[in-house]
Amino acid sequence: MNTESRRQRAVSVYADFLHTPLDTLIQQHLNTEGESRVLSLFHDVATSVPAYKNFLAEQAINPDSIQTFTDFQTLPLITKENYLLRHPLANLCRYGQLSSCDMIAVSSGSTGKPTFWPRFFTDELQIATRFEQIFHDSFAADTRRTLAVICFTLGTWVGGMYTTNCCRYLASKGYPITVITPGNNKEEILRVVQALGTAFDQVVLLGYPPFLKDVIDTGIARGIEWQQYRVKLVMAGEVFSEEWRSLVGERVGFQHLCYDSASLYGTADAGVLGNETPLSVCIRRFLAANPEAARTLFGESRLPTLVQYDPITRFFEVKEGALVFSGDNGIPLVRYNILDTGGIITYDAMLKFLAQYNFDPVTELQAHGGRGVRPLPFVYVFGRSNFTVSYFGANIYPENVTVGLEQPEIRDWVTGKFVMQVKEDADKNRYLSVVVELAPGEEASVARTQIVAGSILTQLLRLNTEFANYVPPEYQTPQITLTSTGDPEYFPVGVKHRYTRK
Repeated sequence: MNTESRRQRAVSVYADFLHTPLDTLIQQHLNTEGESRVLSLFHDVATSVPAYKNFLAEQAINPDSIQTFTDFQTLPLITKENYLLRHPLANLCRYGQLSSCDMIAVSSGSTGKPTFWPRFFTDELQIATRFEQIFHDSFAADTRRTLAVICFTLGTWVGGMYTTNCCRYLASKGYPITVITPGNNKEEILRVVQALGTAFDQVVLLGYPPFLKDVIDTGIARGIEWQQYRVKLVMAGEVFSEEWRSLVGERVGFQHLCYDSASLYGTADAGVLGNETPLSVCIRRFLAANPEAARTLFGESRLPTLVQYDPITRFFEVKEGALVFSGDNGIPLVRYNILDTGGIITYDAMLKFLAQYNFDPVTELQAHGGRGVRPLPFVYVFGRSNFTVSYFGANIYPENVTVGLEQPEIRDWVTGKFVMQVKEDADKNRYLSVVVELAPGEEASVARTQIVAGSILTQLLRLNTEFANYVPPEYQTPQITLTSTGDPEYFPVGVKHRYTRK
């Protein structure tokens, strides 16, 4: 791509972003056939990306033979191992030109080895629409002066810079949004919110859920009255429970839980794939309160992240329980297996299912004028299955234990972090061990240990039918250990936390 065509591409896409209202853009995409669009993406990538040309040649696939969506579904999946790690970075980009991109982000991956993700300005603009959905539909930021506080890690890591750029694009489109970037510096976040927050109609904190909770709790301990800032939250990176949303919402003063926070389903590989909407949050909260309905819908006892997505910018398929997506980026991805488990549900199918339980989320949201009700499809995400532990043949998920720690009688004296593993006693009998981190200044006691054990057991029996049916009653009660904040063995400071050990 030469300099002039690159400039024209940037100007054209940016002009479309600036001048196309959100309602118009989403309606245009709803009127576009996703299957034909993804077929066009395939042919473009097969022609222009050297690595994908080579991948198809190795599989003896002639791109001209892929003429229908049925043909497209026969294409082999690509992964990091069979595609991304086997080719020079430039060859993964169009025309083998790394210079066609203007920024590179880094992800550590599950192995710790860094992966590089180049992208161009225009790639960010399509992701900015996901942020626009949240700021417009959930936060009404088109009419409210909004301070967006970026609490994701800055630097080469994807979250902070990507989020910062997308929020600034919204400001350039006319939203009264002002961005500030303390990153994951807790002291700086608290300082800027107190210094600037009252000058705006609302303050949006954008970051990882456990970190934002830590910021909020630290602020409360220092006497900060979060309610005066009309706080909203944008989150990514972890599944959280609806009890967690309620707890945090109570502490910052949420007015409407469906409209005051939103989670992103995002990856370093392709930016934001989908986002929570007031509609998806409303549905998820109903399912959290009705675990049998959730099990029927999702096929598992744990509650997944539930978001809506735009099938024109990110086209999802499900293959053997794995989410597969295609999308245009600095590195275009065709039938990419990100190793997340989950599924997709059409808008109509979702409402029809909920009607069986006499629940109409659209009516529930009418009090807000129907903002955030859009007929986009849903994708649900469980994440990677390797974070479970197996106990008497039952898969136990961290999400099940989390709910137990978020009950009113416990949540004020724990941080929410824990480590779950299956151990053996001296007689080689297996038992479920859960080590729980106490909040700063809190102390362990026999009474507290018993309360935690009982709460976790109650939630495991309520949420996890495998646990309830597979594990003998005498082995069901977990053995709890309460440790001080920052315990070096289980909760070392500055290290990414893992909730399970094998």
